[in-house]
Amino acid sequence: MKLRVRVDYSTYSALKEVEEEYREVLEEAINYGLSNETTSFTRIKAGIYKSEREKHKDLPSHFIYTACEDASERLDSFQKLKKRGRAYTEKPSVRRVTVHLDDHLWKFSLDTISISTKKGRVLISPTFPKIFWRYYNTEWRIASEARFRLMKGNVVEFFIVFKRDVKPYEPKGFIPVDLNENSVSVLVDGKPTLLETNTKRITLGYEYRRKTIITGRSTKDREVRGKLKRLRERDKKVDVRRKLAKLIVKEAFESRSAIVLEDLPGRTPEHMVKDIKDKQLRLRIYRSAFSSMKNAIIEKAREFGVPVLLVNPSHTSTVCPVHGAKIVYQPDRGDAPRVGVCEKGKERWHRDVVALYNLKKRAGDVSPVPLGSKESHDPPTLSGWLRAKSLHSIMNEHKMIEMKV
Repeated sequence: MKLRVRVDYSTYSALKEVEEEYREVLEEAINYGLSNETTSFTRIKAGIYKSEREKHKDLPSHFIYTACEDASERLDSFQKLKKRGRAYTEKPSVRRVTVHLDDHLWKFSLDTISISTKKGRVLISPTFPKIFWRYYNTEWRIASEARFRLMKGNVVEFFIVFKRDVKPYEPKGFIPVDLNENSVSVLVDGKPTLLETNTKRITLGYEYRRKTIITGRSTKDREVRGKLKRLRERDKKVDVRRKLAKLIVKEAFESRSAIVLEDLPGRTPEHMVKDIKDKQLRLRIYRSAFSSMKNAIIEKAREFGVPVLLVNPSHTSTVCPVHGAKIVYQPDRGDAPRVGVCEKGKERWHRDVVALYNLKKRAGDVSPVPLGSKESHDPPTLSGWLRAKSLHSIMNEHKMIEMKV
């Protein structure tokens, strides 16, 4: 949780001294890790602690520990990016510094937060928002670690971490989730449902506005940069992802189910657009952020203690879950035909529905797949779910609308 507090000049100066020396220790720790080819916190600390302690005698010693932890995390992240071919520098660059604090460096109370500095402890008095009390007054507890970052205007950004003990449970069922460009389909109580995310409309709408703004003008122009920043395309997509993740995870938690997702490989959009020549379709796929949606669900599931199973994503929408035969999709003047026919059983399958049953099957569910005669298993499409409290509530509301019609 992030808190912003305006402090007096003396407090800000004391924290600024800590930040500057913390940056020096952090850079030395990163250089030591690179030269010794290690990302281990203990090895980095053992290698630089003595020399850094002599350089920074007035700095509390635990800042050297936390700087080594920070360096270890940065080096580990850099190595992963390098393996994926996404690192564009020779070593991690320290641009912005967020000072890490352990339980020796800060103390929390509802009145003040004290932080150790070179001149003793300084006190800051934050104003807590409503979301803080929502966590503080429940089973969540404040963790021993925290962070702070200095901003302009004598403002301190303070980050408080909440933790809670989650009892793992044995899942009684599975909720498969299939991620698509413009929607997310889920299978709840054997009923497939398609939730529209409108990612296509958001992406194209903001792209058209962006072109209008930059046509004939430089992106370095201050007014242009201001207008581009106010578009807030990313914020809108993040909001949709978070709300959708919460809906799915809450449903899984209440029904004691495990969530089944496709184990998408790294750089998924690059693989998907490899053979696509349509520029607009390539743009839409690039900005669909499949991995971000998957990570949002995994992160929220970790918060609730809900298990997540990642299964092989290959051919989930092209293989019949009953006969194991290929599903043939006939062109329907769209980018991707939605309804196909099983070559063996001649059943009609909707692309999003068959993916859900295959995901559930690969997770280990052996229950029979429901079949109609030769009718397509078309899922109901729901668009007004952003303010819903649960998946069951919007599914029941959809049923009432059908009855009225």
